[in-house]
Amino acid sequence: MNEKKCFPHVLRYNCWKLQVLHIALSKHGSGTYSPAMTLITSSKELSDLCHELAQSDVVTVDTEFLRESTYWPKLCLVQVADANRFAAIDVLAPDIDLNPLFDLMRKPDVLKVFHSARQDLEIFHLLMDEVPHPIFDTQVAAMVCGFGDSIGYDNLARRLVNVEIDKSARFADWSRRPLTQKQISYALSDVTYLRDIYAKLREQIDKSGREHWLNEEMAILENPETYRQDPETAWLRLKTRSNDRHYLAILKELAAWREIEAQRRDTPRGRVIKDEQLYDVASNRPTNAKDLSKTRGVSVDMAEGRLGKEILIAVQKALDLPRKDCPAPKERTIPNNGLGAIMDLLRVLLKQSCDEYDVAQKLIANSSDLEKIAADDNADVKALSGWRREVFGEKALRLKKGLIALSIKNGKLVVEDLD
Repeated sequence: MNEKKCFPHVLRYNCWKLQVLHIALSKHGSGTYSPAMTLITSSKELSDLCHELAQSDVVTVDTEFLRESTYWPKLCLVQVADANRFAAIDVLAPDIDLNPLFDLMRKPDVLKVFHSARQDLEIFHLLMDEVPHPIFDTQVAAMVCGFGDSIGYDNLARRLVNVEIDKSARFADWSRRPLTQKQISYALSDVTYLRDIYAKLREQIDKSGREHWLNEEMAILENPETYRQDPETAWLRLKTRSNDRHYLAILKELAAWREIEAQRRDTPRGRVIKDEQLYDVASNRPTNAKDLSKTRGVSVDMAEGRLGKEILIAVQKALDLPRKDCPAPKERTIPNNGLGAIMDLLRVLLKQSCDEYDVAQKLIANSSDLEKIAADDNADVKALSGWRREVFGEKALRLKKGLIALSIKNGKLVVEDLD
């Protein structure tokens, strides 16, 4: 790239850097917002901002939300930035129209950069009934580039752009108004340095030729199915080792009922009824309010009230199912007949492969995946498809077949072909 073509980009970059410095200095100011610390509170301001941002190739995005006392996340603030401007959008401002922001999130020629995007994307999916696209998640990109498992934004900022992020406002109540200058400064820091982080990671990915790795991961995050809250599958989140099919059927009915009730009341699942109580009900199989009231944490009033009646209906519905229609126990492989030793070797191979490619192990496979691969060459795990197969999966299968060996040479673990 020649100097003439590069100069406008450098100029915009330097202007943006000056704005970042302005934010840092304004922390000690009089308490009024400077132009560099824009807080958007009206539909007109938001429309103008989004119109300007829509001209950019890359926009960084972050959100502040609350979820401690609700089922659905409560969005309180959205932060956005490009090379020239950045702002915090007060989504709780009276009568503010967020459609310009949603249009920006949909714009196909503007890349939206997030860090640890999953919860942010879930919120946008709930509000606009689709997922922002295209996206770039710097946490996932960092794992692809070998920065370890699920690295935090502040850690990444320190390592890539030599910036210390002040996280003292992390646990602020973002629903309270007015927002303080410290809160605004903290919120904006999550998008101002994100552009630099993105540029550094983008460069590393381009050099390493791992674009297709990242594209596979972004496709998952951009898929609306990733954010579906299906009551019928809620039971799969529960941790049980029971093989009793009617027990599992009761658990499935109860979990689905609880999910619907939590959504209806917009309250956390555990505030409707706790997991431990679901297990207890599934084990004891009460058929009347008196038996149900013997469940730990279930009062007589609850057992005899609406919730109690609905729980008993769910239990009876599951008990009435023919055994063949009940959920099948999750398949578990017991490490015997040498399977445990194979898993141990696969763990070593996974470590070697991830060290070789400088990629986070968490992104490739977990212990459950290794157990499935040890038992089945055609296991339905991500490690045996796509780019993960290139990095680890193919070698894992060759190791099982005795076609490669692990050895130590010059103090370093290496993989040797035997065929």
